[in-house]
Amino acid sequence: MKKNTSFEASLKRLETIVDEMENSQLDIDKAMKLFEEGIFLVNQCSSKLDETKKKIEILVEKNGKLEKENFVKKEGNNEEK
Repeated sequence: MKKNTSFEASLKRLETIVDEMENSQLDIDKAMKLFEEGIFLVNQCSSKLDETKKKIEILVEKNGKLEKENFVKKEGNNEEK
């Protein structure tokens, strides 16, 4: 299991694992190996999403001070704040 794979590659592999586990008659050893890899990939994807969320914080100047403002998608249209 690579630690530095892209989010997209990890997600694609995770989808493959889920499909294989749902649609195959696997022996218990193979199923456990796939399950362990899947857990690793879920944790890796979650970490990357958390990291990305933190990077999306926007610095906005208010009253002469810089304050953090979280990225918020406005409802009703496709504009982001």
